[in-house]
Amino acid sequence: MSLDYIILILAGFGAGVVNTIAGGGTFLTFPALVWAGVPPVAANATSTVAVFPGYLGGTLGYIAELKTLSRRQLIRLTAITLAGGLVGSLLLLVSSNEAFSLIVPFLLLFATTAFLFGAQLKAWAEHAAGAFRPEGAVGLFLVSLYGGYFNGGLGIVLLALFALWGWRDIHLMNGIKCGLSFALSAISVVTFAVAGIVVWPMAMVMMVAAIIGGYAGAHVAKAIPAWVVRAIVAAIGYGMSVIFLLRLF
Repeated sequence: MSLDYIILILAGFGAGVVNTIAGGGTFLTFPALVWAGVPPVAANATSTVAVFPGYLGGTLGYIAELKTLSRRQLIRLTAITLAGGLVGSLLLLVSSNEAFSLIVPFLLLFATTAFLFGAQLKAWAEHAAGAFRPEGAVGLFLVSLYGGYFNGGLGIVLLALFALWGWRDIHLMNGIKCGLSFALSAISVVTFAVAGIVVWPMAMVMMVAAIIGGYAGAHVAKAIPAWVVRAIVAAIGYGMSVIFLLRLF
């Protein structure tokens, strides 16, 4: 087995672990794929495929909460998310590797900061609730567009958006976050697959490793405080931001 695949397996496993505990798996999978020689745009698409199954598990775990919304609400929110995710995915497809490489350090920086200060971001959003229209289409579309273009930190941004809408039930918010993330990732995966930019051998290896890591993460969570994992993931995210920024010069 080559060193590249060893790194990818470790990154996939680590992503599964941290996604179960605190989120942020993209900060491991995307850089690992770029390190393995995958062009940035294809690496982003392949990373999206690799972490995709985790959203399904989360969605199934919140079925009861999802049922508290009306069918009309669910269809509306899902439709807006699919539209935004599709536009974001298509924007990625028309981005050159050079252009995407220029944006990546700042996307990683934004996603890492949102991840690290997620609690504060959510608290601010709750304080500002009422300034945004509840279940507003524009906000959800823009967040979904970001998620279709670059998946990092999507969950945190969605939770902040829900708080701006005035939602307070954290279980409902997490359920909708998982459900919409699954829908968004599904349309992204289909788009990237049709475009032929997914490196499938690497995606499948990382996907299996991430599933195993997700199972292990449930046990790790009992031994390691979530804040420790968040600190490690944030350090990796900021470190990767600096590395990708230096690669531009």
